[in-house]
Amino acid sequence: MEIIADLQLHSKYSRAVSPQMTIPFIAEWAAKKGIGLVATGDWTHPLWFREIQYDLEEVGNGLLKLKTKLDRHAPPGAGLAMTEPLFLLATEVSSIYSQGGRSRRVHTLIWVPSLAAAEKINEAFRRRGCNLMADGRPIIGLSCIEVADLVLNIEPKALIIPAHAWTPWFSVYGGMSGFDSLDEAFGKFAKNIYAVETGLSSNPAMNWRIKELDRRTILSFSDAHSGPKLGREATVFKGKKEEGRRKREEEAQQFTYDDIYGAIAEASLGKNDGNLEIGYTVEFYPEEGKYHYSGHRNCGVSFGPEETITNKGVCPVCGRSLTQGVMQRVEELACRTEKDLQISDLNSDLRMIGSKTFPQRSPFAMLVPLLEIIAEAIGSPVSSPKTMLVYENLVGSLGGEFWVLLNASLDEIGRIGGSRVAEGVGKVRRGEIEINPGYDGVFGKVKIWREEEKVSDKKEQLALF
Repeated sequence: MEIIADLQLHSKYSRAVSPQMTIPFIAEWAAKKGIGLVATGDWTHPLWFREIQYDLEEVGNGLLKLKTKLDRHAPPGAGLAMTEPLFLLATEVSSIYSQGGRSRRVHTLIWVPSLAAAEKINEAFRRRGCNLMADGRPIIGLSCIEVADLVLNIEPKALIIPAHAWTPWFSVYGGMSGFDSLDEAFGKFAKNIYAVETGLSSNPAMNWRIKELDRRTILSFSDAHSGPKLGREATVFKGKKEEGRRKREEEAQQFTYDDIYGAIAEASLGKNDGNLEIGYTVEFYPEEGKYHYSGHRNCGVSFGPEETITNKGVCPVCGRSLTQGVMQRVEELACRTEKDLQISDLNSDLRMIGSKTFPQRSPFAMLVPLLEIIAEAIGSPVSSPKTMLVYENLVGSLGGEFWVLLNASLDEIGRIGGSRVAEGVGKVRRGEIEINPGYDGVFGKVKIWREEEKVSDKKEQLALF
Protein backbone atom coordinates (compact mmCIF):
# COMPACT_ATOMS: atom_id res chain seq x y z
CA MET A 1 0.00 0.00 0.00
CA GLU A 2 1.23 3.48 -0.91
CA ILE A 3 -0.46 6.77 0.01
CA ILE A 4 0.60 9.90 -1.81
CA ALA A 5 0.14 12.87 0.51
CA ASP A 6 0.06 16.60 -0.20
CA LEU A 7 -0.34 18.29 3.16
CA GLN A 8 0.28 21.96 2.39
CA LEU A 9 -2.14 24.05 0.32
CA HIS A 10 -4.37 27.09 0.63
CA SER A 11 -8.06 27.80 0.34
CA LYS A 12 -9.88 30.55 -1.54
CA TYR A 13 -9.62 32.65 1.63
CA SER A 14 -5.84 33.10 1.30
CA ARG A 15 -4.18 35.85 -0.70
CA ALA A 16 -3.27 35.13 -4.33
CA VAL A 17 -5.24 31.87 -4.33
CA SER A 18 -7.75 30.74 -6.96
CA PRO A 19 -11.37 31.38 -5.92
CA GLN A 20 -12.08 27.82 -7.09
CA MET A 21 -10.16 26.34 -4.17
CA THR A 22 -13.11 24.83 -2.31
CA ILE A 23 -13.18 21.45 -0.59
CA PRO A 24 -14.95 19.62 -3.47
CA PHE A 25 -12.59 21.26 -6.00
CA ILE A 26 -9.51 20.27 -3.98
CA ALA A 27 -10.86 16.71 -3.70
CA GLU A 28 -11.49 16.55 -7.46
CA TRP A 29 -7.96 17.64 -8.30
CA ALA A 30 -6.47 15.33 -5.67
CA ALA A 31 -8.28 12.43 -7.37
CA LYS A 32 -6.94 13.51 -10.77
CA LYS A 33 -3.43 13.55 -9.36
CA GLY A 34 -3.72 10.24 -7.51
CA ILE A 35 -3.33 11.86 -4.07
CA GLY A 36 -4.75 9.74 -1.27
CA LEU A 37 -4.30 12.18 1.62
CA VAL A 38 -4.65 15.93 1.19
CA ALA A 39 -4.57 18.96 3.49
CA THR A 40 -7.68 20.92 4.31
CA GLY A 41 -5.50 24.02 4.51
CA ASP A 42 -6.39 27.22 6.34
CA TRP A 43 -8.49 25.85 9.21
CA THR A 44 -7.59 28.97 11.20
CA HIS A 45 -9.94 31.02 8.97
CA PRO A 46 -13.47 31.11 10.49
CA LEU A 47 -15.34 30.93 7.17
CA TRP A 48 -13.14 28.15 5.81
CA PHE A 49 -13.49 26.24 9.09
CA ARG A 50 -17.25 26.40 8.55
CA GLU A 51 -16.85 25.01 5.01
CA ILE A 52 -14.66 22.19 6.32
CA GLN A 53 -17.43 21.27 8.75
CA TYR A 54 -20.04 21.47 5.98
CA ASP A 55 -18.20 19.39 3.35
CA LEU A 56 -16.22 16.94 5.49
CA GLU A 57 -16.88 14.56 8.35
CA GLU A 58 -14.46 13.03 10.81
CA VAL A 59 -13.73 9.36 10.20
CA GLY A 60 -12.86 8.74 13.84
CA ASN A 61 -9.16 8.09 13.27
CA GLY A 62 -7.90 11.68 13.14
CA LEU A 63 -8.72 12.14 9.46
CA LEU A 64 -11.76 13.40 7.54
CA LYS A 65 -13.66 12.32 4.43
CA LEU A 66 -16.10 13.93 2.02
CA LYS A 67 -19.75 13.80 3.03
CA THR A 68 -20.72 13.49 -0.63
CA LYS A 69 -18.72 11.10 -2.78
CA LEU A 70 -16.97 12.29 -5.92
CA ASP A 71 -18.52 11.28 -9.20
CA ARG A 72 -15.38 9.67 -10.59
CA HIS A 73 -13.71 6.30 -10.45
CA ALA A 74 -10.11 5.31 -10.97
CA PRO A 75 -9.49 2.83 -13.82
CA PRO A 76 -8.69 -0.77 -12.85
CA GLY A 77 -5.02 -1.38 -12.13
CA ALA A 78 -4.16 2.25 -11.33
CA GLY A 79 -2.12 1.34 -8.28
CA LEU A 80 -1.43 4.80 -6.83
CA ALA A 81 -4.70 6.49 -7.76
CA MET A 82 -7.50 6.82 -5.24
CA THR A 83 -11.20 7.20 -6.00
CA GLU A 84 -11.27 10.04 -3.49
CA PRO A 85 -8.83 11.41 -0.91
CA LEU A 86 -8.96 11.57 2.84
CA PHE A 87 -8.25 14.95 4.44
CA LEU A 88 -5.92 15.97 7.25
CA LEU A 89 -6.52 19.15 9.26
CA ALA A 90 -3.56 21.33 8.24
CA THR A 91 -3.05 25.07 8.35
CA GLU A 92 -0.19 27.55 7.98
CA VAL A 93 0.51 30.66 10.03
CA SER A 94 2.83 33.57 9.28
CA SER A 95 4.74 34.74 12.36
CA ILE A 96 6.15 38.26 12.00
CA TYR A 97 7.98 39.54 15.09
CA SER A 98 11.33 40.74 16.44
CA GLN A 99 13.89 38.55 18.15
CA GLY A 100 17.56 39.17 18.82
CA GLY A 101 17.35 42.68 17.40
CA ARG A 102 16.13 41.46 14.00
CA SER A 103 12.79 41.20 12.24
CA ARG A 104 11.74 37.56 11.84
CA ARG A 105 9.23 36.19 9.34
CA VAL A 106 8.52 32.48 9.56
CA HIS A 107 5.75 30.33 8.06
CA THR A 108 4.79 27.29 10.10
CA LEU A 109 2.49 24.34 9.34
CA ILE A 110 0.21 23.05 12.10
CA TRP A 111 -1.52 19.65 11.84
CA VAL A 112 -4.08 18.40 14.35
CA PRO A 113 -6.15 15.20 14.67
CA SER A 114 -9.59 16.70 15.37
CA LEU A 115 -11.92 19.59 14.65
CA ALA A 116 -12.24 20.09 18.41
CA ALA A 117 -8.48 20.65 18.76
CA ALA A 118 -8.47 23.04 15.79
CA GLU A 119 -11.33 25.01 17.30
CA LYS A 120 -9.58 25.31 20.68
CA ILE A 121 -6.36 26.48 19.02
CA ASN A 122 -8.28 29.06 16.98
CA GLU A 123 -9.89 30.40 20.14
CA ALA A 124 -6.49 30.61 21.86
CA PHE A 125 -5.07 32.54 18.88
CA ARG A 126 -7.99 34.97 19.05
CA ARG A 127 -7.43 35.51 22.77
CA ARG A 128 -3.82 36.40 21.94
CA GLY A 129 -5.04 39.13 19.58
CA CYS A 130 -4.58 37.27 16.26
CA ASN A 131 -6.89 38.41 13.46
CA LEU A 132 -7.84 35.09 11.90
CA MET A 133 -10.46 36.57 9.60
CA ALA A 134 -7.95 38.67 7.65
CA ASP A 135 -6.42 35.81 5.63
CA GLY A 136 -6.41 32.03 5.27
CA ARG A 137 -2.75 32.11 6.23
CA PRO A 138 -3.01 34.61 9.09
CA ILE A 139 -0.24 37.03 9.98
CA ILE A 140 0.28 36.78 13.72
CA GLY A 141 2.61 38.60 16.09
CA LEU A 142 3.48 35.45 18.00
CA SER A 143 7.00 34.03 17.88
CA CYS A 144 7.77 30.47 16.80
CA ILE A 145 8.26 29.62 20.47
CA GLU A 146 4.88 31.10 21.43
CA VAL A 147 3.11 29.28 18.57
CA ALA A 148 4.60 25.94 19.63
CA ASP A 149 3.75 26.57 23.28
CA LEU A 150 0.15 27.50 22.50
CA VAL A 151 -0.49 24.61 20.11
CA LEU A 152 1.19 21.80 22.05
CA ASN A 153 -0.45 22.78 25.34
CA ILE A 154 -3.83 22.29 23.67
CA GLU A 155 -3.00 19.28 21.48
CA PRO A 156 0.15 17.32 22.40
CA LYS A 157 -0.24 15.19 19.25
CA ALA A 158 -0.15 18.24 16.97
CA LEU A 159 2.65 18.34 14.42
CA ILE A 160 4.48 21.65 14.01
CA ILE A 161 6.54 21.78 10.83
CA PRO A 162 8.52 24.70 9.37
CA ALA A 163 7.10 25.37 5.91
CA HIS A 164 9.31 25.86 2.81
CA ALA A 165 12.18 25.96 5.28
CA TRP A 166 14.72 27.77 3.10
CA THR A 167 12.91 30.50 1.18
CA PRO A 168 14.60 33.85 1.90
CA TRP A 169 11.74 35.97 3.21
CA PHE A 170 9.29 33.75 5.10
CA SER A 171 10.99 30.65 6.51
CA VAL A 172 12.82 29.32 9.51
CA TYR A 173 16.22 29.19 7.73
CA GLY A 174 15.53 32.10 5.38
CA GLY A 175 18.61 34.26 4.84
CA MET A 176 16.63 37.50 4.84
CA SER A 177 14.46 37.03 7.94
CA GLY A 178 15.00 33.60 9.51
CA PHE A 179 17.33 31.83 11.94
CA ASP A 180 20.55 29.82 11.81
CA SER A 181 19.08 26.91 13.76
CA LEU A 182 15.84 25.37 14.97
CA ASP A 183 17.09 25.79 18.55
CA GLU A 184 17.33 29.53 18.00
CA ALA A 185 13.88 29.68 16.42
CA PHE A 186 11.89 27.34 18.67
CA GLY A 187 13.88 27.35 21.92
CA LYS A 188 12.89 24.53 24.27
CA PHE A 189 10.31 23.35 21.73
CA ALA A 190 12.96 22.53 19.11
CA LYS A 191 12.77 18.94 20.39
CA ASN A 192 9.14 18.90 19.20
CA ILE A 193 10.05 19.92 15.65
CA TYR A 194 10.24 16.47 14.10
CA ALA A 195 10.36 17.50 10.44
CA VAL A 196 10.92 20.32 7.99
CA GLU A 197 9.28 20.88 4.62
CA THR A 198 11.72 21.41 1.75
CA GLY A 199 9.89 24.05 -0.31
CA LEU A 200 10.13 24.20 -4.08
CA SER A 201 13.64 25.68 -4.15
CA SER A 202 15.40 22.92 -2.18
CA ASN A 203 15.41 19.13 -2.33
CA PRO A 204 16.14 16.52 0.38
CA ALA A 205 19.84 16.21 -0.56
CA MET A 206 20.33 19.91 0.20
CA ASN A 207 18.69 19.37 3.61
CA TRP A 208 20.82 16.26 4.31
CA ARG A 209 23.83 18.57 4.44
CA ILE A 210 22.54 20.18 7.68
CA LYS A 211 23.68 18.49 10.90
CA GLU A 212 20.64 19.39 13.03
CA LEU A 213 18.36 17.78 10.43
CA ASP A 214 20.06 14.38 10.76
CA ARG A 215 17.37 13.26 13.22
CA ARG A 216 14.49 15.04 11.56
CA THR A 217 12.20 13.89 8.78
CA ILE A 218 12.38 15.65 5.42
CA LEU A 219 8.94 16.26 3.87
CA SER A 220 7.82 17.84 0.61
CA PHE A 221 4.43 19.29 -0.35
CA SER A 222 3.01 21.54 -3.06
CA ASP A 223 1.92 24.73 -1.23
CA ALA A 224 -0.72 24.80 -3.98
CA HIS A 225 -2.76 27.95 -4.65
CA SER A 226 -4.79 26.30 -7.44
CA GLY A 227 -6.01 22.84 -8.39
CA PRO A 228 -3.44 22.09 -11.10
CA LYS A 229 -0.58 22.89 -8.67
CA LEU A 230 -1.57 20.12 -6.24
CA GLY A 231 1.07 17.43 -6.04
CA ARG A 232 3.90 19.33 -7.69
CA GLU A 233 5.69 18.06 -4.59
CA ALA A 234 4.44 15.27 -2.34
CA THR A 235 5.40 12.69 0.28
CA VAL A 236 4.66 9.00 -0.28
CA PHE A 237 3.85 6.91 2.79
CA LYS A 238 4.17 3.14 2.53
CA GLY A 239 2.50 0.43 4.55
CA LYS A 240 4.99 -1.64 6.51
CA LYS A 241 3.17 -4.88 5.74
CA GLU A 242 1.38 -5.85 2.57
CA GLU A 243 -1.53 -8.16 3.35
CA GLY A 244 -2.65 -9.09 -0.12
CA ARG A 245 -4.54 -7.11 -2.71
CA ARG A 246 -7.38 -4.91 -1.51
CA LYS A 247 -9.70 -2.40 -3.05
CA ARG A 248 -8.34 1.13 -3.00
CA GLU A 249 -11.32 2.30 -0.94
CA GLU A 250 -10.43 -0.23 1.76
CA GLU A 251 -6.74 0.67 1.68
CA ALA A 252 -7.64 4.31 2.27
CA GLN A 253 -9.18 3.40 5.62
CA GLN A 254 -6.17 1.43 6.86
CA PHE A 255 -4.13 4.39 8.06
CA THR A 256 -4.78 6.98 10.73
CA TYR A 257 -3.49 10.31 11.97
CA ASP A 258 -1.45 8.36 14.51
CA ASP A 259 0.19 6.42 11.67
CA ILE A 260 1.14 9.67 9.95
CA TYR A 261 2.40 11.04 13.28
CA GLY A 262 4.44 7.90 13.86
CA ALA A 263 5.96 7.93 10.39
CA ILE A 264 7.11 11.53 10.93
CA ALA A 265 7.64 12.13 14.65
CA GLU A 266 8.64 8.73 15.98
CA ALA A 267 10.74 7.84 12.94
CA SER A 268 12.78 11.02 13.44
CA LEU A 269 13.62 9.70 16.93
CA GLY A 270 14.70 6.33 15.57
CA LYS A 271 11.51 4.40 16.32
CA ASN A 272 8.15 3.89 14.66
CA ASP A 273 5.53 1.45 15.88
CA GLY A 274 2.86 2.63 13.45
CA ASN A 275 1.65 1.03 10.24
CA LEU A 276 3.29 3.53 7.89
CA GLU A 277 6.76 4.71 6.98
CA ILE A 278 7.95 7.33 4.52
CA GLY A 279 8.80 5.60 1.27
CA TYR A 280 10.05 8.57 -0.71
CA THR A 281 9.25 12.16 -1.62
CA VAL A 282 8.38 13.54 -5.04
CA GLU A 283 10.31 16.68 -5.83
CA PHE A 284 10.00 19.69 -8.11
CA TYR A 285 13.44 20.31 -9.59
CA PRO A 286 14.75 22.88 -7.06
CA GLU A 287 16.23 24.95 -9.89
CA GLU A 288 12.65 25.49 -11.05
CA GLY A 289 11.78 27.08 -7.69
CA LYS A 290 11.66 30.86 -7.62
CA TYR A 291 14.34 31.33 -4.94
CA HIS A 292 16.97 28.75 -5.91
CA TYR A 293 19.69 31.21 -7.00
CA SER A 294 20.59 34.54 -5.44
CA GLY A 295 19.72 37.58 -7.52
CA HIS A 296 17.77 40.72 -8.28
CA ARG A 297 14.61 40.41 -10.34
CA ASN A 298 14.44 44.10 -11.30
CA CYS A 299 18.08 44.09 -12.44
CA GLY A 300 17.92 40.72 -14.20
CA VAL A 301 20.83 39.45 -12.11
CA SER A 302 21.01 35.74 -11.21
CA PHE A 303 24.02 34.18 -9.42
CA GLY A 304 24.93 30.72 -8.17
CA PRO A 305 26.87 30.36 -4.89
CA GLU A 306 30.34 31.00 -6.35
CA GLU A 307 29.28 34.12 -8.24
CA THR A 308 27.45 35.37 -5.17
CA ILE A 309 30.62 35.04 -3.09
CA THR A 310 32.73 36.66 -5.80
CA ASN A 311 30.35 39.65 -5.84
CA LYS A 312 30.16 39.68 -2.01
CA GLY A 313 26.38 39.31 -2.16
CA VAL A 314 26.00 42.67 -3.89
CA CYS A 315 24.12 43.32 -7.13
CA PRO A 316 26.59 44.63 -9.75
CA VAL A 317 23.81 46.65 -11.41
CA CYS A 318 22.24 48.62 -8.54
CA GLY A 319 24.80 48.08 -5.76
CA ARG A 320 22.24 46.73 -3.28
CA SER A 321 22.34 43.40 -1.45
CA LEU A 322 21.09 40.47 -3.52
CA THR A 323 18.09 38.47 -2.39
CA GLN A 324 19.91 35.45 -1.08
CA GLY A 325 18.97 32.20 -2.82
CA VAL A 326 18.39 28.85 -1.18
CA MET A 327 21.57 27.33 -2.60
CA GLN A 328 23.68 30.08 -1.06
CA ARG A 329 21.90 29.82 2.29
CA VAL A 330 22.43 26.05 2.43
CA GLU A 331 26.13 26.60 1.74
CA GLU A 332 26.28 28.95 4.75
CA LEU A 333 24.74 26.49 7.20
CA ALA A 334 25.93 23.14 5.82
CA CYS A 335 28.38 20.97 7.76
CA ARG A 336 29.04 18.60 4.85
CA THR A 337 29.31 18.75 1.07
CA GLU A 338 27.12 17.04 -1.47
CA LYS A 339 30.14 14.84 -2.26
CA ASP A 340 30.16 13.72 1.39
CA LEU A 341 26.60 12.45 0.97
CA GLN A 342 27.62 10.10 -1.89
CA ILE A 343 24.45 10.82 -3.82
CA SER A 344 23.35 7.75 -5.75
CA ASP A 345 20.84 7.18 -8.56
CA LEU A 346 18.88 4.19 -7.24
CA ASN A 347 16.85 3.50 -10.38
CA SER A 348 17.98 4.12 -13.95
CA ASP A 349 14.39 4.01 -15.25
CA LEU A 350 13.16 6.62 -12.76
CA ARG A 351 15.38 9.27 -11.25
CA MET A 352 15.09 8.04 -7.65
CA ILE A 353 17.94 9.49 -5.61
CA GLY A 354 19.42 8.36 -2.30
CA SER A 355 22.55 8.75 -0.19
CA LYS A 356 25.14 6.01 0.34
CA THR A 357 26.39 7.87 3.42
CA PHE A 358 22.90 8.02 4.97
CA PRO A 359 21.08 4.95 3.57
CA GLN A 360 18.42 5.29 6.27
CA ARG A 361 17.22 8.49 4.61
CA SER A 362 14.12 8.12 2.42
CA PRO A 363 15.04 8.63 -1.25
CA PHE A 364 13.37 11.13 -3.54
CA ALA A 365 12.18 11.22 -7.14
CA MET A 366 12.79 14.28 -9.32
CA LEU A 367 9.84 15.04 -11.62
CA VAL A 368 8.33 17.75 -13.78
CA PRO A 369 4.53 18.28 -13.56
CA LEU A 370 2.65 16.46 -16.32
CA LEU A 371 0.97 19.62 -17.59
CA GLU A 372 4.39 21.20 -18.19
CA ILE A 373 5.58 18.12 -20.08
CA ILE A 374 2.48 18.09 -22.29
CA ALA A 375 2.63 21.84 -22.92
CA GLU A 376 6.20 21.67 -24.20
CA ALA A 377 5.54 18.48 -26.15
CA ILE A 378 2.63 19.92 -28.14
CA GLY A 379 3.79 23.55 -28.19
CA SER A 380 0.78 24.98 -26.34
CA PRO A 381 0.51 26.96 -23.06
CA VAL A 382 0.14 24.99 -19.82
CA SER A 383 -3.40 26.27 -19.19
CA SER A 384 -4.62 25.99 -22.80
CA PRO A 385 -7.62 23.80 -23.71
CA LYS A 386 -5.36 21.69 -25.96
CA THR A 387 -2.97 20.92 -23.11
CA MET A 388 -5.82 20.20 -20.69
CA LEU A 389 -7.48 17.84 -23.19
CA VAL A 390 -4.36 15.67 -23.44
CA TYR A 391 -3.92 15.83 -19.66
CA GLU A 392 -7.51 14.76 -18.94
CA ASN A 393 -7.25 11.90 -21.43
CA LEU A 394 -4.07 10.61 -19.84
CA VAL A 395 -5.06 10.85 -16.17
CA GLY A 396 -8.58 9.64 -16.87
CA SER A 397 -7.41 6.61 -18.84
CA LEU A 398 -4.38 5.62 -16.78
CA GLY A 399 -5.48 6.52 -13.25
CA GLY A 400 -3.99 9.79 -12.08
CA GLU A 401 -1.03 12.03 -12.79
CA PHE A 402 1.36 10.29 -10.41
CA TRP A 403 0.64 6.94 -12.03
CA VAL A 404 1.46 8.46 -15.42
CA LEU A 405 4.69 10.07 -14.19
CA LEU A 406 5.94 7.21 -12.03
CA ASN A 407 4.51 3.93 -13.27
CA ALA A 408 2.74 3.93 -16.62
CA SER A 409 4.65 2.42 -19.52
CA LEU A 410 5.81 4.83 -22.19
CA ASP A 411 3.89 2.75 -24.72
CA GLU A 412 0.65 3.35 -22.78
CA ILE A 413 1.38 7.06 -22.52
CA GLY A 414 2.18 7.26 -26.24
CA ARG A 415 -0.99 5.41 -27.19
CA ILE A 416 -3.18 7.96 -25.39
CA GLY A 417 -1.14 11.18 -25.37
CA GLY A 418 1.07 10.77 -28.42
CA SER A 419 4.69 9.71 -28.85
CA ARG A 420 6.01 13.21 -28.16
CA VAL A 421 4.41 13.29 -24.69
CA ALA A 422 5.69 9.78 -23.98
CA GLU A 423 9.18 10.87 -25.04
CA GLY A 424 8.94 13.85 -22.67
CA VAL A 425 7.94 11.67 -19.70
CA GLY A 426 10.84 9.35 -20.49
CA LYS A 427 13.33 12.22 -20.62
CA VAL A 428 12.06 13.58 -17.29
CA ARG A 429 12.34 10.14 -15.66
CA ARG A 430 15.96 9.92 -16.78
CA GLY A 431 16.76 13.50 -15.76
CA GLU A 432 17.52 14.55 -19.34
CA ILE A 433 16.34 18.13 -19.02
CA GLU A 434 17.78 21.65 -18.88
CA ILE A 435 16.72 24.30 -16.37
CA ASN A 436 17.41 28.01 -16.18
CA PRO A 437 17.37 28.44 -12.35
CA GLY A 438 14.83 30.66 -10.62
CA TYR A 439 15.83 33.63 -8.46
CA ASP A 440 14.32 36.49 -6.43
CA GLY A 441 10.70 35.45 -7.03
CA VAL A 442 11.15 34.37 -10.67
CA PHE A 443 10.39 30.70 -11.34
CA GLY A 444 13.05 28.71 -13.18
CA LYS A 445 12.32 27.58 -16.74
CA VAL A 446 12.45 23.90 -17.68
CA LYS A 447 13.43 22.76 -21.15
CA ILE A 448 12.87 19.10 -21.94
CA TRP A 449 13.93 19.42 -25.57
CA ARG A 450 16.84 21.44 -26.88
CA GLU A 451 16.07 23.91 -29.64
CA GLU A 452 17.28 21.53 -32.33
CA GLU A 453 14.87 18.89 -30.99
CA LYS A 454 11.82 21.15 -31.07
CA VAL A 455 10.62 19.98 -34.51
CA SER A 456 7.79 17.51 -34.01
CA ASP A 457 5.34 15.59 -36.14
CA LYS A 458 2.46 18.10 -36.25
CA LYS A 459 0.12 15.60 -37.91
CA GLU A 460 0.47 13.29 -34.92
CA GLN A 461 -0.20 16.09 -32.45
CA LEU A 462 -3.20 17.41 -34.39
CA ALA A 463 -4.65 13.89 -34.35
CA LEU A 464 -4.94 14.16 -30.57
CA PHE A 465 -7.59 16.89 -30.90
